[in-house]
Amino acid sequence: MLKVLGDILRAVDSGAFAALALLNLSAAFDTVDHVTLLQQLRISYGLGSRVHVWFQSYLSGRFQFAAVAEARRLQLS
Repeated sequence: MLKVLGDILRAVDSGAFAALALLNLSAAFDTVDHVTLLQQLRISYGLGSRVHVWFQSYLSGRFQFAAVAEARRLQLS
């Protein structure tokens, strides 16, 4: 993080344009079946066992939920 900040500050100090884009990919992993994803990573992309275990650990125990507020009744006059 400090390296990125330093690079941005050096670019700005020298008059160059600096931009930073951050992506949150955690939600993307919730849209596919984890077993299928892990198989494809291993078979199609040759994912090694150590990296496969890391991905499996990251994907296990992830839950998706939605909270819905209690509906209020509106009285129309």
